[in-house]
Amino acid sequence: MRHQYPDLIQLFSDTFFEQYNTQLIKGDDEPIYTPADENCSYHQIIFAHGFYASAFHEISHWCQAGKARRLLEDFGYWYMPDGRNEQQQKKFEHVEVIPQAIEWAFNVAARRQFHVSSDNLNGFQADTDSFEKKVFEQVEVFLKQGFPTRANQFIIALAQFYNTALPLTIDSFIKKKSSMHV
Repeated sequence: MRHQYPDLIQLFSDTFFEQYNTQLIKGDDEPIYTPADENCSYHQIIFAHGFYASAFHEISHWCQAGKARRLLEDFGYWYMPDGRNEQQQKKFEHVEVIPQAIEWAFNVAARRQFHVSSDNLNGFQADTDSFEKKVFEQVEVFLKQGFPTRANQFIIALAQFYNTALPLTIDSFIKKKSSMHV
């Protein structure tokens, strides 16, 4: 399967630019979301180094963010970089369950492997199996109740582009889950 980031950028633009004035941008450093301002007339989801995982993760945060949050840099979310202690890591994982469940669905739709990310290599090493279970449980909720609107739009766009059958089913996630090396 061919996965090239320019396809992802175009797919995102085709799906969202007209309605949301938002572009997906390949960055050279850390990912960030920047709202439109006097220096740029459109909102930017900047992902790291052309990595699909980074793009999907940043898009998942954008799909979850409400209108007011989309006017704030990085959606105004709390973030503490790598090196978090146990309490900080628990807070990080708590706020990451929903975006990582959305990200997992993007990967299934694009026929890509997914790995949950605790994003804390130099800090407290949490129980990644427990975190993965929480993300999986959120996937189950989304499959029953529906994904957020923009997430669902992007899942459909990805599935069409990568010829993935819709609707996504729990079986697609279970197969991915059983082959994951977290």
